[in-house]
Amino acid sequence: MRKDEVISTLTNIKTMKRTILFGLYLLPLSFSNAQTQNLDNLKINEIQVIGSHNSYKKAILPEVYNYLSERDSMNFLPRIQYEHIPIPEQLDLGLRNLEIDVYADSKGGKYAHPKILDLVKTTQLFDPEKKMNRPGYKMIHITDIDYMTWYYTLEDCLKDLKKWSDAHPNHTPVFITLEPKDGKKNEFGTEPEHYTTKLFDDLDNELKKYLGKNKIITPDDVRGSYKTLNEAVLKGNWPKVKDAQGKFIFVLDNNGANRDLYAKGHPSLKNRMIFTNSIPGTAESAILFMNDPEKTDEIKNLAKQGYIIRTRADADTMEARSEDYSRFENAQKSGAQVITTDYYQPSKLFKSNFKISFDNNTYERKNPVVGK
Repeated sequence: MRKDEVISTLTNIKTMKRTILFGLYLLPLSFSNAQTQNLDNLKINEIQVIGSHNSYKKAILPEVYNYLSERDSMNFLPRIQYEHIPIPEQLDLGLRNLEIDVYADSKGGKYAHPKILDLVKTTQLFDPEKKMNRPGYKMIHITDIDYMTWYYTLEDCLKDLKKWSDAHPNHTPVFITLEPKDGKKNEFGTEPEHYTTKLFDDLDNELKKYLGKNKIITPDDVRGSYKTLNEAVLKGNWPKVKDAQGKFIFVLDNNGANRDLYAKGHPSLKNRMIFTNSIPGTAESAILFMNDPEKTDEIKNLAKQGYIIRTRADADTMEARSEDYSRFENAQKSGAQVITTDYYQPSKLFKSNFKISFDNNTYERKNPVVGK
């Protein structure tokens, strides 16, 4: 072969390699764009997403876990032996549901010193920047025991959500379950601050201040010109995915006194930032919690009526330990739009290959029951 022919052949090979590599580079992007385009014209109740449960939670420190496990006669501790990666990383993976617990702390300092630390010496400091001393809403799972968190304050979490959303302005809507934690004293004598109308007003204002009202799909947005929020939902007045890009939708995880207190004076949740888990058919009803996906037919029926339903693929680490996917399979078939898990990645705290995702390691898709 002549020298000029060799050079020409090598040049063609290099060009082919570049073309192939460039095609491979574009493949994930093309797939992602195609997936988004498939969802764009669906309404947000016509998709199905996977997200995390207690999304802010870190693992209990080994020293604390060992101390408690020796005294755990009810075998409760394994149920909370799970952890999560940072929330922005979860969103980067494609998760489109988060769950946040918030404790009111209007004076500051109420949860600044977990009482278990009086009994156990740990190598990792809690709240080195003393953020828990400031007034505001705090993010922890169980006071005094399961206190390790990616965010000490709701403010910091909301700021990170806004930062991530601003960097990904075309992201599909993110559902966020928000649980207002209060209740009786625990065994250490810590009694959470109880929610009041003012504290719920302040919570709404916190969402608007640090995330921005323009980034939140509110009950008013969905109700539109309909008489009640429920009527709007039954008439299918949810926004399309393409019109909800870059936004979040909050749901209050409470079906008792706190839910009623939040809705009081706000018919159909007028001027509220958060949807509520209300009884189907009531004026405020739009998003429902049905954590048992074995009620497949009931969930399907409600989804077909227009409701958005949140359910769970696993709970209390049980499915992960036995690698049992039946609950997740029921959740998928039910048409519930939001499926939560602690295992979008396998556990690093115990041996298990259990991992929850849709096909091709994706976390959002057209709803198999109501997707058109």
